Amino acid sequence: MNVNFLALVLAALSTLVVGFIWYNPKVFGNAWMKEVGMTEADAKGANMAKIFGLALVYAFFIAFILQFLVIHQFGVFGTVEGNVNDPQYKAFMEAHGDAFRTFKHGALHGFMTGLFLILPVVGTNSLFERRSFKYVFIVGGYWAVCSAIMGGIICMMK
Repeated sequence: MNVNFLALVLAALSTLVVGFIWYNPKVFGNAWMKEVGMTEADAKGANMAKIFGLALVYAFFIAFILQFLVIHQFGVFGTVEGNVNDPQYKAFMEAHGDAFRTFKHGALHGFMTGLFLILPVVGTNSLFERRSFKYVFIVGGYWAVCSAIMGGIICMMK
């Protein structure tokens, strides 16, 4: 199986789009800033090129691993150790091909990854950092939504 780098880049870019909406002051932006103790002046004094650039790199890392969780065919590919000539692989692909390669299916698995993997990581870190549950729900919710959209994009782009 080939890695679709265009899908991974688009999925990574989607996190910025979601972030512009999610962290808008009219949505969760003000609540998030209050939870992290940030002011408008603090936000304006940041190196945004560095922040958005690194955020995009990190989102690409997430997208890269997410493809293996949302595309079932990668599991079969791994089972035959990458041997596309293996009769089991050929039989599976003949029988199922691109089954479940939809936005909806990828979004489901992406959301489950966000909810059951990323949210607990954010929550655990937040416990030690003495952050509030409100912070956990804002940041964890963001990543659950992002993971769903990323999973959908990755899964549907063959």
